[in-house]
Amino acid sequence: MKYNFDEVIDRSANRSSKYDERIKKFGTGDVLPLWVADMDFRTAQPIIDACKAKAEEGIWGYTSRPDSYFEAVQQWQVKRNGWKPDISLMSWSLGVVPALSAIVKLFSKNGKVLIQTPVYSEFYDVVEAWGRTVVENKLVESDGRWHIDFDDFAAKAKECDVFLLCNPHNPLGIVWTPEELTKMAEICMEHNTLLVSDEIHSDLIFHGKRHTPTASLSPEITAGVITCISATKTFNLAGLQASTTIFPNAELKAAYDGFWGGMDIHRNNAFSSVAMEAAYREGEEWLEQLLPYLSANFDYVRDFCAANIPQIKPNCPDATYLMWLDCRELGMSNEELRDFFIHKAKLGLNEGYTFGRSLSGYMRLNAACPRATLEEAMARLKSAINTL
Repeated sequence: MKYNFDEVIDRSANRSSKYDERIKKFGTGDVLPLWVADMDFRTAQPIIDACKAKAEEGIWGYTSRPDSYFEAVQQWQVKRNGWKPDISLMSWSLGVVPALSAIVKLFSKNGKVLIQTPVYSEFYDVVEAWGRTVVENKLVESDGRWHIDFDDFAAKAKECDVFLLCNPHNPLGIVWTPEELTKMAEICMEHNTLLVSDEIHSDLIFHGKRHTPTASLSPEITAGVITCISATKTFNLAGLQASTTIFPNAELKAAYDGFWGGMDIHRNNAFSSVAMEAAYREGEEWLEQLLPYLSANFDYVRDFCAANIPQIKPNCPDATYLMWLDCRELGMSNEELRDFFIHKAKLGLNEGYTFGRSLSGYMRLNAACPRATLEEAMARLKSAINTL
């Protein structure tokens, strides 16, 4: 079927945190929200149909998870990425962030965890929540491109027993190459550092790039990698809370399952079970229409800024639906930049310094919305810039 991503859907009354939490996040409800990473698009029809059928049953008791659930995960990975993970080493999780948090608690015994900044701010949170120490391998920017300082990475991997990798990268939209992934993995292997690969954005790839699952690189690398994946970002299902964690061996999986089992958290809710499976089995048609729409949105923002707001330089990400805005030419402090976007432009974005605490002058924009919404956002931003 043909999907209409230009449809503007009123989310103000559907318990959407993206809209309902504007006052909490920005201090005002008078902003156009382009922040938290969910999409303003209706999901694929087969997923809606599966959830409707489950709703009509009218009985939502304790929910089993059939073998077909993880089989669907495996088949999706084979089809999209050429990787066939072992079903027996898969665990259900509430979400990728809860999975990362549990992994940090269980396996960061020396108290130090390596991350690459700027990165998804929850990477800081899941480390510090357990009293662990964040060790930063800062990505290096040159002419708008970011790359890894491998000498620094190797030096810091020595002191950490867990490395949280964002593959592909949020917020920079980088699709790491097999060579980059292999080099990071080999350094981790050398220092006995557990590599944990967050691959939640791995289905959202553009510009002819291809996602490489870290655990697919070689049998030796597979033995030292935990992979966290989900269909929730791909199909806008985050509110259903489900992900899959894939382990390299039964020992690590047993420790992880025991952690959640101790809290009696081991079942999908009734709707996430059917939605995830429907997404993997029948959602690809929707995804293949979504990707070019998102790519065109990136081009629109880039071209608009180049023509009207040259002081702001957005990237066109190779992955995710999140655009990294370089606003340094505005000459504002982080607090001034936040105030400008909220009170002058009336836009709710994520502040760049939350992704890298030493950074100044960046913002993150969620471009997963109808074009009309982006047009309104860019008009507001241009008008605010013109008042400076």
